[in-house]
Amino acid sequence: MNDLLQEMSQDAGNRSDDMDSLDDGKLDAVSRLANEAANLENKIAELEVLRKETQSALHKITDERLPEALEEMGLQKFTLVDGSEIAIKPIYSASIPSSRKEEAFQWLRDHDFGDLVKNNVTVTFGRGEDEDAKDFVGLCSQKGYTPNQLEKVESMTLKAWLRERVEAGDAVPLDLFGAFISQRATIKRSK
Repeated sequence: MNDLLQEMSQDAGNRSDDMDSLDDGKLDAVSRLANEAANLENKIAELEVLRKETQSALHKITDERLPEALEEMGLQKFTLVDGSEIAIKPIYSASIPSSRKEEAFQWLRDHDFGDLVKNNVTVTFGRGEDEDAKDFVGLCSQKGYTPNQLEKVESMTLKAWLRERVEAGDAVPLDLFGAFISQRATIKRSK
């Protein structure tokens, strides 16, 4: 940033006609403000790195160390002396790998969960509208159009479905859905 300001100052020095209307005090003020802005940008970048490191450290405690410690004690909940409560709750995650998308969609359809699959053909077809999407694609083809078709399952819908199935005791092929289930400690502070 300082190099840029020096270059600008040198360029300005080469144009004496323009410089007549500027004074050194004003150029110094601009230079100080530009340096201050650059310093603040650097500080923001440093704080972002610190935020990410702190978030990672918190994740290690809440998702690994606390659940392991409570599990060793055979507890799901623990109340601290100040009344704060630590509870272990399951967390669900799923993201269908692109290489297994067709297989996962077929599994959902074969197990009566086909309404989770959304079909997009220029227009968005919602849950349970697979047949309408196929009909639309057929109509387009008959008219000589080649529609772009995109099928997907929304990530939040997939996570909610996974939670429902697991809590109902149903077997779900976790690898097919890029899913995993873990635990997270939550801390509810006393009032």
